[in-house]
Amino acid sequence: MKVSLFIPCYIDQFYPQVGIASLELLEKLGCEVNYPKNQTCCGQPMANSGFQHLTGDIDKHNQQLFADADYVVCPSGSCTLHLKDHVFHQQPKVMELCEFMTDILKVKELDASFPFKVGLHQSCHGLRGLQLAKSSELVEEPYSKMEPLLAMVKKLDLRIPEKADECCGFGGTFAVSEEAVSAKMGQDRCNDFEDIEVDYITSPDMSCLMHLEGTLKRKGSKTRVIHVAEILNSNIQ
Repeated sequence: MKVSLFIPCYIDQFYPQVGIASLELLEKLGCEVNYPKNQTCCGQPMANSGFQHLTGDIDKHNQQLFADADYVVCPSGSCTLHLKDHVFHQQPKVMELCEFMTDILKVKELDASFPFKVGLHQSCHGLRGLQLAKSSELVEEPYSKMEPLLAMVKKLDLRIPEKADECCGFGGTFAVSEEAVSAKMGQDRCNDFEDIEVDYITSPDMSCLMHLEGTLKRKGSKTRVIHVAEILNSNIQ
């Protein structure tokens, strides 16, 4: 199976270890992974700010770059949703990492170990856009494409906050246009995780974790953030 890895620009610039973990994890699972080095932004920041009509060149570039891939896999719910809806126009081959592992690879076991207390943050784009888990407002049977994968990791103590799908307040450009509201939402969300005494907060969206990380550091918290790919690829004994 040929998989092209799409790495969001903020991961490339600030959290390269997440891209490396995603690559190593997919290769461990038997995928032939290609990373096009001239990939660029998915175009989401411009589109969210009302400039979708100016992203045509970026969209065309990404369409051509990933045209031959069986699947385009991305370790970010928000970027995956943008690629799926606005660039590849609902083509099913564009998938978030946990979604791909669950629905396509049908992973049943992992050689991973992470001996820490971990809180799961379910990001809004992944939850309501990609349906990676059941959102609290829906009346249906609970499901998750992240929790079963994390349950395969040895020694991991998974903890879910009382407000299981509360927004972290980042929202991309929302954090710039409504910075006071965004900051307060981030503080509230960090309190949710500190209440359940976790060592790490994890999520399939590094953008949410980046927002929470800044809040945690400002308040001097010992709680850290880590992308779900890093945990699933980890072997800490």
